[in-house]
Amino acid sequence: MSAIDSIVDSIQTAQFNQEDLVCYSSGGIDLQINGALGVSFNQLDSSNAQRLPEICRFLWQQGIDGFLPTLVTTSIDQLHQSLAIIRTAMAHGRSPNSAQILGVHLEGPFLNPKKRGAHPPEHLLPLTLEQLQVVLADYIDLVKLITIAPELDSQAVAIPWLVDRGIVVSLGHSIASASQTQAAFQLGAKMITHAGNAMPVMHHREPGLLGSALLEQDIFCGLIADGVHVHPQMADLFIRLKSSHTNRIVLVSDALAPLGLPDGDYPWDNRQISLNEGIARLGDGTLAGTALPLFAGVKNLVSWLVCAPTKAIAMATETPRQLIGLPMPKSHSCVWYWQSRQQRYLNWQRLSVPHPLDADLNPEDLDLRSE
Repeated sequence: MSAIDSIVDSIQTAQFNQEDLVCYSSGGIDLQINGALGVSFNQLDSSNAQRLPEICRFLWQQGIDGFLPTLVTTSIDQLHQSLAIIRTAMAHGRSPNSAQILGVHLEGPFLNPKKRGAHPPEHLLPLTLEQLQVVLADYIDLVKLITIAPELDSQAVAIPWLVDRGIVVSLGHSIASASQTQAAFQLGAKMITHAGNAMPVMHHREPGLLGSALLEQDIFCGLIADGVHVHPQMADLFIRLKSSHTNRIVLVSDALAPLGLPDGDYPWDNRQISLNEGIARLGDGTLAGTALPLFAGVKNLVSWLVCAPTKAIAMATETPRQLIGLPMPKSHSCVWYWQSRQQRYLNWQRLSVPHPLDADLNPEDLDLRSE
C-alpha cells in the first residue's frame, strides 16, 4: 500500500462544536517545496517520474491546492531532466483531489558561494544573461519564480530580463548590502527567499538584504515557520513589519524529499541528510530544509501567539497566490477550527464539497475529510 493509499483509507468525518469554528479558506499554495514521499524534484528521472501524481495526491491531503516544485543548485543536465519531467506531468493536467503543479521555482544556481547553505558549490554559476539563457533554455515558460543573489548581477541586466519574461524574482543566498538590495527592488525583484536564512544578520550599521526587505512595504518575504529556521520572536518581528499595511508574508514549507516519511537518514544528491522532528540537516549540522507540511507553519504561528488565525491562514493561501498572480478560487475547500482553544491548537479539514465564498458554514452540516 502506498503512502497516499493509507491516507485516503484514513478519511473520516470530523466533529467539532459551532463555537470552535474559526473560518474557512482555500487550500494552500506552497512556493518552495523540494520533494515528498522520498522523491526529490531535483533528482527526477525515468524511475520516479511516475510518482509525481502520487505526490500531488499526498499534498492535496496536506491541504495544498497548488505548488511550485523547487529545484535547487545541481548540474545543468540534471536540472533540464527534472524540468522536462515536470513539464510532461503538467501537460497531463490536474487530477481530482490532487494538488496542481503551477510551474517551477529555481533556487539556484545563481547564488553567492559565501551564503550557499546546503547548495553544492561545484554547480554554482555566475549571474549573466548568457548563463541564464543556458540554464533556462526552453523552459522559460515553466519557471514562475527564481531565487538569485543580486550582487552577482554587476551589469544590472538579469533582473529586468527575468521580469520581462514573467518570472518573479526573489533575492536570497546573498550577501547584498542595503543599497544593492534597494537597487534590485527598483529593477523589479519582488521577494526575499526564506527570510533570515542564507543572508547576513541585520546590523545597526548595515541593515543588508533582510532589513531592506522588511522596511519595503511592497516586498514579499518567504517565511519558514518551523521555529528553527526562524525563532518565533523573529517571526513575530517579521510579521509586525510586513503586515502593518498589507500582508506580505508568504509561508513556505521548504520541505525536502522525506516529507511524509519518519525521522531518519535519507540520501540527498550525493550526500545524506538527517531528519529529526521534521528538521533536515547535513552531516555538518547545516540546515537543509524541513519535512513539515505548509499548514504546520500556520498552526505554529497561532500557537506562538504571533498572529490571529485568519492572518496566518492567509499567509499560506492568499498571499502566495497574490505574489505569482494566481486568482483566488471561487469556493472554499478547507475549514479551520480550534482543536484545543486553551492550548491554542488550531486544526483544519478538507471539505468534501467546496462551498461558495458567500455560503454560511455550520459544522453540523459539513461532510469533512481529515488531514
